[in-house]
Amino acid sequence: MTAFSIDASTRRATAKPRDAAFYQNPYAFYAALHDGTPTFVWEDYGHWCFTGFKEVNALLRDKRFGRQILHVASREDLGWPPPKDHTAAFDLTEKYSLLALEPPAHTRLRTLVNRAFVSRNVEQLRPRIERLANEVIDGFQADGGVELIKAFAAPIPAIVIAEMIGLPAEMAPQLLAWSNRMVQMYMFGVTRDTELDANQASEDFMAYLREVIAERKRAPREDLLTHMLTSEVDGQKLNEEEVVSTAILLLNAGHEATVHTTGNGVKTILESGLDSAALFADDTQTAATVEECLRYDAPLHMFTRYALSDLDYDGMHFKQGEVIGLMLGAANRDPVRFKDADRFDPFRTDGQNVSFGAGIHFCIGAPLARIELQVAMATLFRRLPGLKLASEPRYNNVYHFHGLERLDVSW
Repeated sequence: MTAFSIDASTRRATAKPRDAAFYQNPYAFYAALHDGTPTFVWEDYGHWCFTGFKEVNALLRDKRFGRQILHVASREDLGWPPPKDHTAAFDLTEKYSLLALEPPAHTRLRTLVNRAFVSRNVEQLRPRIERLANEVIDGFQADGGVELIKAFAAPIPAIVIAEMIGLPAEMAPQLLAWSNRMVQMYMFGVTRDTELDANQASEDFMAYLREVIAERKRAPREDLLTHMLTSEVDGQKLNEEEVVSTAILLLNAGHEATVHTTGNGVKTILESGLDSAALFADDTQTAATVEECLRYDAPLHMFTRYALSDLDYDGMHFKQGEVIGLMLGAANRDPVRFKDADRFDPFRTDGQNVSFGAGIHFCIGAPLARIELQVAMATLFRRLPGLKLASEPRYNNVYHFHGLERLDVSW
């Protein structure tokens, strides 16, 4: 049974995001779309989606579309129902999220946070990440096998971002648990139980951060939390709600994509049969291998945006508030842009990807994620050269995130 259907004549398609036949291999759907219907209405979501690399890259930068809409239109204007009382805490974490804001609020917030994430600053974390990767591998090397997502992919970025912000490394498992519960809100077909659980996780996360913030106000430290509390742009500081919201975003986004890319990348390399020593031969090739992992099996497959006003785009008319879906995972496999787009080739010369987005919402943590991936994956394959799959990897039911549920390996 096919996991999708496409009607090229009406430019409409169906693919159930919660159907294992789809989320285990969304690339079959993408390949069929590229073959004749690269821009289409995804019936299950009810909005237009774009799969072409050129179009996705352009629309990520198109200022006629934005990540929020309520700064230019009211709920009444858009025909939206009032906010749900039982998701008030989760909504508060989103209210000042960098990922949800548009200028000028976005510009101010990003300017205050950006300095910590520029390449020259995160490059200094490379020795810490390498030490951490080795410590984690030390913990399971003698076992001869391990489930790699929980044992390796998840703890490293969680600990790194926690330490950057100024939270103790031992809090990483709890931060991961809160984050995983909150992330369920971005999935297709969210239930009331999911909403209640994500809201409780949000309440607990915010309560914890407020305690730490109160402590930092009494005794500032050299960490990102103190930086956010004390820095100014044009005489303005972040208020406490903005600091809490930003810290939660950085913690959630600061590990999610890296965990998925680590797992997806290790799986891809092991399945490819390529010599890992060649893939991580030097810093340049290591970087190229990581970029190809990001392109070939991206950690995020859809990024949505709102039309900020009534507008026309490529012969289509969008009303203010209409949503469009930018298919990052599909754009990375666009055969118009990439030669042998469905082939994993860490030595390709046409490498590029939109896995971190583009435009003003380009992932602020991309420089850090790239270093984490380069160091962690190179260390893993150097330490465990006999690494092989111990069972067939399966993806988690988390579309439009895209990551493995388990990655059982042995050596």
